[in-house]
Order: sequence, then structure tokens, then C-alpha cells
Amino acid sequence: MKVILIKDVQSLGHSGDIKDVSDGYARNFLIPGGYAKPATQSALEKAEEVKVQKAKEAEGELGKAKELAKMLQGESVVVKVKADDSGKLYASVKGEEISEALKAKGFEVEKNKVVIGDPIKELGEFEININLDHGLEVVIGVTVEKE
Repeated sequence: MKVILIKDVQSLGHSGDIKDVSDGYARNFLIPGGYAKPATQSALEKAEEVKVQKAKEAEGELGKAKELAKMLQGESVVVKVKADDSGKLYASVKGEEISEALKAKGFEVEKNKVVIGDPIKELGEFEININLDHGLEVVIGVTVEKE
């Protein structure tokens, strides 16, 4: 039986995919659980329209992500933290703090996009990766200073 997935199903596919599954799997699990609907002609046409719309949206998002990556490339931010006299930090610098410093400069970067390899536990300058949407990656400079 052909079905159109409404929600992502881990072992089967993503929302909007058209799959050929056994009748029992479709009737007993996918359709009653709200994961899929039967693939009628009108439903297939609508699914194709949605797929085209999603592709256009993805192109627009890719353009925005590339623009952000271009603006972020070579950028640096300063993060002020509490530290003792020897330069050791009381708490390591987190992605949230770097994200806030970027927002202060006008860049909208979510904290989960900031990738810190080794924990930053001392004052100094560091290079941090920012993983943007669509697999784009940018390296920025982070300077950690004492408050």
C-alpha cells in the first residue's frame, strides 16, 4: 500500500515522503497513529506541491545562511568573565555566552550552533567553530577577558 508520511518515522522516512509499505503496517500502525495517510491521487498531487514549496523555502534559507557565514567570517567577539588573579576562570566559557556576544554585535546565532572543542577555562584568544544551517561552518575569534 502506498502512503504519504505526515510525520517523521525513524525507520521509514521523513514527513512528505511517499512510501510503499505492507497493508497491515499501514492500516494497523501508520494511519491510526497519525503518521501517514493513504496515497490517493489528490493527496499525491498535494504532496508534490508541498515538496516544491519546501524546496523553495530551503533555497531561501540557504541564501540567508550563506550571507550570515560571509558576514561572520573573520569576526571576533570579546567575552568578559570572572577570573582569579592567575587568569583561571571560575567557570568555563559556554556557547550561550559566545552567542550573547554575537547577538550584541547584531548576529543571530543560536547557542547550540556554537561548537567549543576543548573547554575554555583561561583568559586569552581562541578560535571557535559556528555550525550554521545547511552544513556551513565558520571560524570566529573569541577573546576571553577578566571582568
